[in-house]
Amino acid sequence: MNAQDILVDRINNLCKEKRMTYYALSYKAAVPITTLMHIIDKSTANPGILTIGKICDGLGITLKDFFDSPEFDSVGHLEA
Repeated sequence: MNAQDILVDRINNLCKEKRMTYYALSYKAAVPITTLMHIIDKSTANPGILTIGKICDGLGITLKDFFDSPEFDSVGHLEA
């Protein structure tokens, strides 16, 4: 699993955990739904940290909370 897959899985898991649709997340994060969907469908290869920060705001968590999870433990050892 590459870093992009892990990022998408993390967003999906947090949306499920918070019972939030992509549309609700898009609205709360002030990120266009098209941008969010391009991240989810992996057509955006490298979303910026500011966008991820906005997504975190929409989820009600910090960037630290987002990346401080078991899913990201091996990212430094993965190829992009």
